[in-house]
Parts: sequence; C-alpha cells; structure tokens
Amino acid sequence: MKALTIGGATNDFIAIIEDELIERMTMHNATSSYLLFEEGHKVEAKSIDVFVGGGAANGAVSMARLGFDVASIVKIGNDYAGKNVTDVFATEGIDASRVIITENDSTGRAVMVSSHVKNPTIFVYRGANTRLRTHEISHDHFAGMDLIYITGLSGDSSAAFPHIVSLAKNSGAKVAANPGIRQLSSRSEDFYHSLNSIDILSLNAAESAQLVPFMTKDAKHGELVISQTNNNDDESLGTPELVANGLTCAGINMTLGDFFATIINLGLDTFVLTNGKEGAYIGNKDGVYFCNSRQVEVKGTAGAGDAFFSTFASLYVDGASVEDAVHAATLNSASVVGQVDTQSGLLKRSTLKQQLKDFDNSACVTYKFRP
Repeated sequence: MKALTIGGATNDFIAIIEDELIERMTMHNATSSYLLFEEGHKVEAKSIDVFVGGGAANGAVSMARLGFDVASIVKIGNDYAGKNVTDVFATEGIDASRVIITENDSTGRAVMVSSHVKNPTIFVYRGANTRLRTHEISHDHFAGMDLIYITGLSGDSSAAFPHIVSLAKNSGAKVAANPGIRQLSSRSEDFYHSLNSIDILSLNAAESAQLVPFMTKDAKHGELVISQTNNNDDESLGTPELVANGLTCAGINMTLGDFFATIINLGLDTFVLTNGKEGAYIGNKDGVYFCNSRQVEVKGTAGAGDAFFSTFASLYVDGASVEDAVHAATLNSASVVGQVDTQSGLLKRSTLKQQLKDFDNSACVTYKFRP
C-alpha cells in the first residue's frame, strides 16, 4: 500500500527534569496543574535531547515501520532542523521528494519540559508549518496513492485544508484526517463542510465537542445498545465515560449515539474518537466499537494520538478489520508513551504482530444502533 502524509514536521527539544527540582501546583477547584519555575534560577536537567516530531512526520515514520510505501508533504526551512527531518525520512525509507523547503521561515521547533506526571509542558514555534499554501499542492502529488493522511495544519496553513481534501478525494485514494484543536476552533465551519470528502476522521473528545454546535441542525438519533462484550463479568466494565455523558460544547449536549449517527450520516465511513487514558471509540454505520487503553508506565504523552490514528488508518485501509486495526493502534500508542519522544516507541510490523497474539480484549465492547 502507498500512503502520503501531509501536515507538520518539527524538531522537538525535550528536557527531563527531576520532580524535586520543579514545583507542581494543582488547583483544588479545577482539573489544571502547573509547573512553577523559579525566576532567574538555572534548573539542572536529567537530559536534554532533540528528536524529529510533528504530526505528518510521526505518521510517516509509523506507517513506514509497518511496512508501507510512504511519502510526506511537509514544509521546512533551509536549516539544520530541516535537515534533521529529511535525515530521519532517509533513515526510515520515506520518500522526501514532495517535501517543500522555504527560505522565508525556519523549520518548526518545540521545547518540552517533562517532569512529575510526564505530561510535558510544550513551548511551540510553528515556523514553516504555518506557510503551506494551496498552490503548492496539486493533484500530481496524489497520483498512485491508496491513502492520503492529513494531520493538523498550523496557522494560515489550515486555509488549505478544503483544497487538500478535495484533491485527495478526487484522486480515488482513501482520505484520513486528524486535525488539531486550533484548526477546528478557528475554522470549524470550513472543516465541517469538508466532512463529505473524508473517509476516516480522528478527533479526541475535546476536538469532537467543538463540532457539536454545528451538528445540531443535522442531528440524527442513534441510540446505542450493547451487542457484544468480551468480559464475562459485564458489571466490572462499567459504562465508558462518553457513552454515559456524551459530548458538550457551548451548553449543547449530544449523546454519543446521536453524535456518531450524525457524523456518519454526513459522509464519513469511519469516525475515530479517542479519550486519553480511557480508550477509543470507532464508529461506522453499523455501530460503535470501544477499546480500553493499555495500562503502561508513561514517560511522555506527546505523539500517542499520532501513533494511534496512523496505525489504525493504514492497517484498516490495507484490509484489517476495525477490531484488529484498533487493537494494533492501542498497542502502538502504548509503546510510544513508554518513551519520551514521539517516534522511538513506534513498532515494527513484526513486533506488533507478535504483541497482537497476546492482546487482551476483555475490556472491549461492541455497541449497535437500536433499529
């Protein structure tokens, strides 16, 4: 299978700081926590390393390690950070012929401070990632592709999204999209009107909620009922969070069943809704499959979503069932959070196949839409 990823590429500078060297404050009346740095004070780091990251780069590396023929469209500067990106592509066997190099800006960079719960604070300079323009993307870029995988487009680059998905759809390839929260919040209506050109869409719970106000006028009823559970003690599973509470934005709530029924009716083949530590929901016209996340030692959360969706989308388009694809995606994302960066934990196809033999799906549930 041939795949093309489109979106961002960065250099990620990751500083790991011992817990006792940074104060952590958690608000008692909210869910937010803060890392406190002393003004004018040097903080000793356990390590500071640089890695290549960014949604399109992460997706490309993920798919290449799964054995697929992958190319990538990213925009980088003519600088050492850009060379780091193309060096990784060369090492991983990723076709870099579509990479766009600009003299007008630098390659995107991120600085991550990892301490305490290993959910890093990230300082982001998006740089050339914000400069992707419609005239730089033509139908020739998509020729011969089986999967077009579109990740978050930063800043002004998000204006190119409708153009990209339209060309991708017209190419005959399957179109998978994983936009970011800023793209959704700033250009929600443009994105909403592009849904009928997307085959597989992945959003997390916060991103999904951004669409709720736009969906009310097209709302469809979709009551979910349990069709199958792999746990003999059904009561031990409880009710997954989003099945119980639905999604809410601007005071408007939609049940999970109504949300899936509505968004699938708008033209999607498959919708992937991730909810952090809880797990993921995969929906299509038949119903929703819920798969709980793996419990692992977390060293860094960045890149987990990229690992999950790139694995799911590529394997699913290549012919895997929903269940097999989401189990593989769960394992690959769990491996990524076991490392501090976004790519070191991405698994080779052979390793993933071996781990799938021992996958425990007892916490997975199949829901059908009530007729």
